[in-house]
Amino acid sequence: MSKKINEELSSFGKRLAKLRKAAGYTQQQLADEIGATRRMIAYYEAESQHPPANMLVDLARALSVSADTLLGIKPIEAVPLSSRLERRIRQIETLGPKSRQQITQLIDTFVEAEQLKKKANAH
Repeated sequence: MSKKINEELSSFGKRLAKLRKAAGYTQQQLADEIGATRRMIAYYEAESQHPPANMLVDLARALSVSADTLLGIKPIEAVPLSSRLERRIRQIETLGPKSRQQITQLIDTFVEAEQLKKKANAH
């Protein structure tokens, strides 16, 4: 393993930032998800070598990783593309049929627009 990778895995803040970005969160969004402030997230990513014990479980849950991964005991493995998106989908599934249908139509509209853009750019 290269020295750079070892350093990255040994720094709690760098691991937290990497996992946060992989999960599709901004610092503010992660803070909102766990009931913290953006400044706290920024601090732990940049300044702290020590994980916040009182927030560790919430951070691991929000980032869809184990506490061992967050602490560097286990290596960072493939992180789901967007655990945040998966949580939103589960929330949508709890809505009534009409709301689910409206959201599905909205998503379809965005997907179709992106497909049209790709086709236009391919020509």
